[in-house]
Amino acid sequence: MLQVSYIRDNRDKVLERLAVKNFKQPELVDEIIALDEKRRQTQNQSDNVSQQANAAAKQIGELMRNGKKDEAEAIKANTGKWKEEIKQLAEQLTALETELQDKLVVLPNLPHTSVPKGVSADDNEVVLENGSKPELPANALPHWELAAKYDLIDFELGVKITGAGFPVYKNKGAKLQRALINFFIDEAEKAGYSEVGVPLVVNEASGFGTGQLPDKEGQMYFVNEDELYLIPTAEVPITNLYRDVILKGEELPVKNCGHTPCFRREAGSYGAHVRGLNRLHQFDKVEIVQIVHPDQSYEVLEGMSLHVQSLLQKLGLPYRVLRLCGGDMGFTSALTYDMETWSAAQQRWLEVSSVSNFETYQANRLKLRFRNAEGKTQLAHTLNGSALALPRIVATLLENNQTEKGIKIPEALMPYTKFEWID
Repeated sequence: MLQVSYIRDNRDKVLERLAVKNFKQPELVDEIIALDEKRRQTQNQSDNVSQQANAAAKQIGELMRNGKKDEAEAIKANTGKWKEEIKQLAEQLTALETELQDKLVVLPNLPHTSVPKGVSADDNEVVLENGSKPELPANALPHWELAAKYDLIDFELGVKITGAGFPVYKNKGAKLQRALINFFIDEAEKAGYSEVGVPLVVNEASGFGTGQLPDKEGQMYFVNEDELYLIPTAEVPITNLYRDVILKGEELPVKNCGHTPCFRREAGSYGAHVRGLNRLHQFDKVEIVQIVHPDQSYEVLEGMSLHVQSLLQKLGLPYRVLRLCGGDMGFTSALTYDMETWSAAQQRWLEVSSVSNFETYQANRLKLRFRNAEGKTQLAHTLNGSALALPRIVATLLENNQTEKGIKIPEALMPYTKFEWID
């Protein structure tokens, strides 16, 4: 959530940056500024009346001590009026603050100045491309056919148990999943991240803190009776570990990682591009999260991007890095890099990771602060990234490494799979 003081002091810049995200309600900016002005005026009125009441109470006490009861009673006659006025102003203040909050949560985060303008994924900027695309024989199979051929994943069995988008991993397919999770966690720990195990359901306050609510409630599974949400990403519970926390400056950066299943309704997703593992309602992911000093967040973002790239390199997967345009960015992000691997059988790029800097947007919602060198509290910057999401990694590993003999396991994974081939 943007800070009101920043909006008030930087109106034109806010409007300019919101335009890069194609925000459709720019009039909210002036409405927020006007509401804030009214709120501050009301607060001042309340403070002034309270000061009058306090001063009168002090004066009454002095008059009573000096035996001037009649004068004291004359002043006391006004105390009821002041109490009523203070009560009315408090009610007005509460209403104004609620209205202001309702408008603030509608504003997305401001994009960084490096974010390109654009309206869709077609306008994203390719930052780099790494590795050679493998050339497969004409009879090469897509991953869903390879999964059936080698009895790795059963999509129909998942439909029977739950519904479409909930696959069942079997045999070496299940072992490959577990191997990838352990590999990603070990690599994160080598990079200085501490592993945490977190709940898979969160309350509304947690969803609000990281910005999923009220923006993405339609994409989240909701447990009505308990008013809890299944997590769409481990980012939500891991970041919320620090909600309402004031960190010491020397504790920064905070670096956590965790593996969780993720649950997404993916409403409206259909067509050939969602076949197999391309788009699921439940999938596993290892997440990396950092809480850092504001002066260091963009340097940290680059480092997180390099960490994800190192995983793809060790798996031998060709990939590219995209800087997302304003129209394709997440609601809470100031700058996002997407990493995509090349699917040789499908002949297209598949997104396998997003790494984002949220600056103070999440921290302001979370009330996540640190004590700076001057001893004052200020909002931290939060960042997170997929390192990595498993389904499309599995898809490209199966497709790109298929041979007449079987599917070759990358060398980096062999200590985890304990096998070299899927055959």
